[in-house]
Amino acid sequence: MNDARANESAIGTMSRADKGPLAPPPVLDEPLKSVADAIAGWHGIITTAHWDLFDTSRVDGIDFYYGELELGHIHLDGSVHLATNPELGRALIREGLGKAFPYQRGWVHENVRRIGAPAAIALFQRNYERLLTMSPAAN
Repeated sequence: MNDARANESAIGTMSRADKGPLAPPPVLDEPLKSVADAIAGWHGIITTAHWDLFDTSRVDGIDFYYGELELGHIHLDGSVHLATNPELGRALIREGLGKAFPYQRGWVHENVRRIGAPAAIALFQRNYERLLTMSPAAN
């Protein structure tokens, strides 16, 4: 990734293949299902199982990609992790819509069960709109 693109993405984003075996996403309960269904319906979004980082034999949620660009994921416990860029991440935090992810720069986190499905969808929407401008090949 060139220097300009490095500033457009969160640190620690991974290709779909590097996250573990490609597999169908799990069936989620509400309100997670409403969020996942909304995002999965957006043009160019690819969904796959999100594997536990420390146990790649255990599914821990659903990943969302726009082409090969990581949008974010939802864990089974309702945690949302968004792979924003630093600028969008700061804006979401400043607006009180998300919290800084403590483990990687450029990521924002929240919990669907705390903020509700509409707010979680809005978070993903902001990041999706950013990705739309980055990857014309996925359009």
